[in-house]
Amino acid sequence: MRYFIKLAYNGTQYHGWQYQPNASSVQETMNKAFSVILNSEINLMGAGRTDTGVHAKEMYAHFDFDTPFDIPNLVHKLNSYLPKDIVIYDIIPVSDEAHTRFDATKRTYEYHINTFKDAFLQEQSWYFHQKLDLDLMNEAAKLLLKHTDFQCFSKVNTDVNTFDCDIFEAYWTRSGAEQSGAKQENSKLIFTISANRFLRNMVRSIVGTLINIGLHKITLDDFESIIKSKSRDKAGFSVPAHGLYLTKIEYDFEKIR
Repeated sequence: MRYFIKLAYNGTQYHGWQYQPNASSVQETMNKAFSVILNSEINLMGAGRTDTGVHAKEMYAHFDFDTPFDIPNLVHKLNSYLPKDIVIYDIIPVSDEAHTRFDATKRTYEYHINTFKDAFLQEQSWYFHQKLDLDLMNEAAKLLLKHTDFQCFSKVNTDVNTFDCDIFEAYWTRSGAEQSGAKQENSKLIFTISANRFLRNMVRSIVGTLINIGLHKITLDDFESIIKSKSRDKAGFSVPAHGLYLTKIEYDFEKIR
């Protein structure tokens, strides 16, 4: 029987989702927990990989297991065993052919920036105090929807068959936040982007390039030229990982159960 696991994690203490020798990963930590609780060697397959320090508000993985078990009881045992920065929300029976990576129809990321220094967001949001032209950054973000080849935002020497991605939405929002009892108006910026798939380092390099737009270092025409160039050297810097969150992965569960 195959099962999907719905989970979340704070990525601060991990070198990403993917197993790595001599480095702590979310996958390795969860493999150990499932193997101990189920008394059988379990190897989880994730819906994708996140880089070192990146967080996931919603992530999926799958595993196979022959013996029936009580799902709520297993979820409770796993959450008791796992470290405090990983949580299991649900375990979902699916068909034997269902795959958390290949059957995902949409993925959504958020990048969080705080423009006022916050002692409690040091590992959850990137502090960036320079003034940004958010309207212009949103105009640039709209241009992403016109394109499909995003090689310019991809990590170089990555092992992929195509750099094509279908971006469904990309936009910036601004909100207030409480700081020491006084409201700092519009002190939090969030970039939201959804697509069928993402390339390695893609979101962080898009955000870095959009920040150059917001600082008026490059124009909208420059931004479009960067995309068409397919050159990572022409795109902007890669923003720090700790502001990035995988927030949602969508499936057509009617088809994969």
